[in-house]
Amino acid sequence: MSGDRARVALSWSGGKDASWALHRLRSDPSVAVAGLVTTVVPRFGRVAMHGVRIELVRAQAAAAGLPLEEVALEWPSSNEDYSRAMLAALARLRAEWGITHVAFGDLFLADVRTWREELLRDSGLRPLFPIWGEPTAELAERMLLAGVRARIVCLDPARVPARLAGRMLDRDLLAALPPEVDPCGERGEFHTFVTEGPMLSRPVPVAPGAVVEREGFVYADLVPAG
Repeated sequence: MSGDRARVALSWSGGKDASWALHRLRSDPSVAVAGLVTTVVPRFGRVAMHGVRIELVRAQAAAAGLPLEEVALEWPSSNEDYSRAMLAALARLRAEWGITHVAFGDLFLADVRTWREELLRDSGLRPLFPIWGEPTAELAERMLLAGVRARIVCLDPARVPARLAGRMLDRDLLAALPPEVDPCGERGEFHTFVTEGPMLSRPVPVAPGAVVEREGFVYADLVPAG
């Protein structure tokens, strides 16, 4: 990218990949991160997919020093519902934040990348994939070395042992994953919530809550602490 700095809205789940994408974007002098965009189910007061309480994601955004745009979704929602709501929000942020790009923390799933590129094709916004193609075992280790602290908040028990729900992401956990599971959970094996890291100015204190199985996934609730 040349000329003026790209003004970027980052698609935000609260997990480690989105968080590392923020860290990477902030190290790029050609980029200015304008804010974070997350999808929320108001009926539950939680982030879509990961099921994290929205107040914790708000605390993350505050610790990152960035505004958070909350895109409301019904539950369940189709891909078409998501696309419609997200494009409406991004059109508004293009006017209000002056964004030129939207960044995603995707790593290697080509079909997901293509879907996002198609989503933005007629929006006047360009997609960015700041951590695309990084070897995931090395990336997971790099995150740990940089001080990223995250907990598993959702997992697929058909692929990851249910007992790992709620566990802190560390080398012991990575070693306990079945060999066919991606170390970053890129195929949807597990999702995380980041409580500390170089992208946050302060920790987001949490305490473990209930662990439940719902609709084929195991969710480990986190509650605000401190």
